Amino acid sequence: MQGYFIKKMGENRGKPRIWLENSEVSSAGFKPGDRYDVKLKGGVVTLQANPDGSRVVSKSKRTSRTGEPLPIIDLNSKALLALFEGMESVRLVQRKGEIYLLPLASEVRKKERLNRLNHKLVNGIPLKIGSLSHGVGLLSKAVHEGLRQSGIKTEKGLVNEIRPELLDHASHASEWSESTIQVAAPMQEFAFDEAAMRHVPKHEGIELGLPCSGASVSGRAKRGTEKAEDHPQVGHLFVAALMIIAKANPAFLLFENVVPYSSTASASVLRHQLRDLGYETHETVLKGEDFNALESRKRWCMVAVTKGMHFDWDMLQMPKKRDLTLSEIMDEISPDDPMWSEMRGLKDKEQRDIENGKSFKMQVFQEGSPKITTITKGYAKNRSTDAKIQHPSDPELLRMLTVAEAARAMQWPPSVVEGLSKTIAFEALGQGVQRDPFVAAAKLLGESILDYHHNGEFGARQLVQLVADSIQERACSVVSQVRPAVAGITYEGPVSLSDVGIVIQDVGGGVGILHKASDLRQVALGETLRVRYASKTSAPEIEHLDTPAPRFMPESVGSQHEIREPIQAPDHATQPEHSNQLALFGKAESLVSEPEFERPRPSYGMRM
Repeated sequence: MQGYFIKKMGENRGKPRIWLENSEVSSAGFKPGDRYDVKLKGGVVTLQANPDGSRVVSKSKRTSRTGEPLPIIDLNSKALLALFEGMESVRLVQRKGEIYLLPLASEVRKKERLNRLNHKLVNGIPLKIGSLSHGVGLLSKAVHEGLRQSGIKTEKGLVNEIRPELLDHASHASEWSESTIQVAAPMQEFAFDEAAMRHVPKHEGIELGLPCSGASVSGRAKRGTEKAEDHPQVGHLFVAALMIIAKANPAFLLFENVVPYSSTASASVLRHQLRDLGYETHETVLKGEDFNALESRKRWCMVAVTKGMHFDWDMLQMPKKRDLTLSEIMDEISPDDPMWSEMRGLKDKEQRDIENGKSFKMQVFQEGSPKITTITKGYAKNRSTDAKIQHPSDPELLRMLTVAEAARAMQWPPSVVEGLSKTIAFEALGQGVQRDPFVAAAKLLGESILDYHHNGEFGARQLVQLVADSIQERACSVVSQVRPAVAGITYEGPVSLSDVGIVIQDVGGGVGILHKASDLRQVALGETLRVRYASKTSAPEIEHLDTPAPRFMPESVGSQHEIREPIQAPDHATQPEHSNQLALFGKAESLVSEPEFERPRPSYGMRM
């Protein structure tokens, strides 16, 4: 290679234009007056020196420092440059006697990974998901489960974890396969090992949760560092992570960390470099309390999808709020078990801290407590600020959580850390994620992937719109306007519509109140109700007043049947099956069903 340039695409008289001059031409050995040919093959425009060529290198009015005229090549042809239509810039690569014009490497990489993703989805081939800073694989389990729930098959690809004993424990998970590559080494050591990196395969997705010690409040306070990047062991790992990501070229990524990480320089570099690699990033904070977790844990989550794919955190499905207590996750511990103790030393420390004006206080909870503080990786040390359980009859006695209780508080079955020592099990949980928030996030990501794969034909957003349109159409047949229920207000009136997962209560004046059908299960059409929601998330209080016959004229009933018929009984001879929105719910697996035969593996990108 003689030279590498990025050229802006221009325009002249309504046609695309690429203007090459000076070293952009001369470094390849072209001089004014030289002849050349233009070839278009494999998505590459090649300017090739040829004494009998059809084109001539022009000369500029300007001269070099030695007085020689500067060479110019002006390409101004819509037919010739159609390959680059819509692109702002192109890549110019030089060899002796040849100049290559081709799309930017980032564009080629983007196209390659999207083609590869589509190929696997069409043929029912599991998507390869890599994992960096794997730990015991809690995030990995959640991501694979969420993608599976969306209808996507997956397998684990490259797995990096510095501690081999954690990899050995995690390797028994169902998502591991014969093709899984274990990398038990410091991430930065592997990323800069040229020989090893040559064997990193292409991945469709990567999930990672870089160590948070440098960004967490407690970690910075302990080390006295000013910024996350000052941590000597983990502050720079985002560099190695980006190198592996660039090599694996995934179509999507899911990244999690402590909330303060989102404001670090590392996060800023990640956002901008992922943008330049052809991704769009979407960020949110996932809170355990929103997913009925007993443990108070918040995690920053960044999803990066290749440009052209859609992702929207507003479509994240939240579960219905439940009233929980610690009693639901607690083991049967005998009142005279040795685990109970006064913990006199910690109580004395608390008193000293109070006297010295420090805010360190013991966190004590009972069986009836609705939540518990975040479980830290050092929980096994039994520190004063870590959660303690109070004895059911003797308030002076306390105990620590068991490993199984800690796992359940994070919505994991205890089996995920079974077989590990108490210390390592608490480390794994303390550094891990809660299950339900990240399963939901991965499921949303999976739905977005399928949405892109089907080109919006019957993707998640279109399905939501179809349902919304159907609700609006049906509601207009019985009331003039529909409003959502507001907490604290009592609504009284008959049920005038119950269908497609919603109930509309006619409160008079042409106004209908919208309720979820799941909240009003034992309700008949035409029944008069009194409904009140104590809060936005609570189930409604329902009073059945009477059950008269539905207040519909025969003409209205007939019109509603006419509305329902196209959806409930479509004409399959004139309408594809996927256009029936109700059929979608019963055939989710068909989106990635096994093909009758596997198609030949395509070439995903252009070659030079």
